[in-house]
Amino acid sequence: MNPQTRNLGRVLDSQATGERLAFIGLDNQLNESRCTYAELDALADGIARGLLARGLGAGERVALLAFNSPASIAALLGIMRAGLVAVPVNHRFPKALIDFVIADSGARLLFCDAAHEQVAEGRAWVSLEAEGIEAFTEPGALSAFEPEGDEPAMMLYTSGSTGKPKGVVLSHRAHLWIVRTRLQATPLADERTLIAAPLYHMNALALALLVLASGATAVLLPQFGAAAYIEAIQRYRCTWLTAVPPMIAMMLREQALLAHADLSSVRVVRMGSAPVSASLLAQIHRLLPNARVINAYGTTEGGPVVFGPHPQGLTSPALSVGHALPHVQVRLRNEAGALGDEGVLELKSPGLMSGYHNRPDLAVPFTVDGFYVTGDVFRRDADGFHTFVGRRDDMFVSGGENIYPGEVEKLLERHPEVQQACVVPVEDEIKGFKPMAFVVRRQGSAVGEAAIKNFALAHAPAYQHPRRVWFLDSLPLASTHKIDRKALLDKARRNLLDSDRTTGPSESQSA
Repeated sequence: MNPQTRNLGRVLDSQATGERLAFIGLDNQLNESRCTYAELDALADGIARGLLARGLGAGERVALLAFNSPASIAALLGIMRAGLVAVPVNHRFPKALIDFVIADSGARLLFCDAAHEQVAEGRAWVSLEAEGIEAFTEPGALSAFEPEGDEPAMMLYTSGSTGKPKGVVLSHRAHLWIVRTRLQATPLADERTLIAAPLYHMNALALALLVLASGATAVLLPQFGAAAYIEAIQRYRCTWLTAVPPMIAMMLREQALLAHADLSSVRVVRMGSAPVSASLLAQIHRLLPNARVINAYGTTEGGPVVFGPHPQGLTSPALSVGHALPHVQVRLRNEAGALGDEGVLELKSPGLMSGYHNRPDLAVPFTVDGFYVTGDVFRRDADGFHTFVGRRDDMFVSGGENIYPGEVEKLLERHPEVQQACVVPVEDEIKGFKPMAFVVRRQGSAVGEAAIKNFALAHAPAYQHPRRVWFLDSLPLASTHKIDRKALLDKARRNLLDSDRTTGPSESQSA
């Protein structure tokens, strides 16, 4: 990447030869389309020129609603090159929420693929299919917009699980700093990466930008599917994976495919967006013995550059996300407001968001001295390594004791027959809340509720043990590929109501 670049849309590696592959795009049937750096660069310029020719001015928003594809990435780059603000929209939102995001962003134009054209009705829109893009682009050289200060490059909307989605405004300067910092620590030029998480999410988007800055080649799945993920790894000999824990957990259930799959090419697995349990970590090492697992941490608002290796080369504890990186300041603040070795993470770096779009109703998430308050609770050990405890918003009180669901989930996943667990708080007249658990068994296991509860009672304080345990084939995922806790909480409430009808309240729950 040119060190003088100020426009995030110009992130492509200046040393990458024109015919070098940027992306191998796959459709839902795993048919491929190849895109070189020269083709991607020209397409991004043509889209930028097309936008400018239609009178869109600097700072105006343009929305993107599409599955992962080389064309959607070219559109993202072109929007930013033109000085406009790219708004990737979560296509897993219901239509009403998609309509809200597009309206809230103030998008003047929408790019969408064939799968999402029904949303375009009544809007100014451009098809990302070949004929639509060809008709829209204006081929030729482009003088890209040169940002000054903190002009916005992108706006990513959070999932909205606790209310209306929030538009997180991200500047060219902040995310170029993120790309350059990651490029120094993790050059990908000799890697073949696999991107399957959605590009409206920071996990995948940040990797796509890093790939382009590195001059690497990425395989791009339109969306995650466990069977397609396994096939893509072995067909293209992928070496570098990024994923969220539920994706890997779903892959591990494909026992028949894995029995014959050759995944020996994988050298690195970067896990992010949710904590990795010791059980899942052990299973990844068994499945991918040649791979180094990076337990990463980041947020949309604070970026994916927070923690990394210890400056003195100390070995990171297995479940730690690492030591604070240079140029990143972190501190932990407890419930009493004091700084210490456990509490809510506050961070400051050049990669922070500019703020929330059009949300004067929200409290400012920055301290007076410029730290972003993440809402995530961490512990720090004597060597400065940080380990995720749980979301402050997820913490609940049961009989006067603070319970972080993440801690109980890690405990349950230590059981040799548990693949995944999710703990939710259900209201209780006496305790305030009681923890209830949903569990996915390991393949072939028939472990029952009593065994899981007894395991928890034997290995943790009694107040943490789940009062009920229900078994599922898989845990439902929210639109960001994280576990959908709200859906499970609703299910737990229904299960308890059904249980009360048949057994009576006194028999359906334990103290």
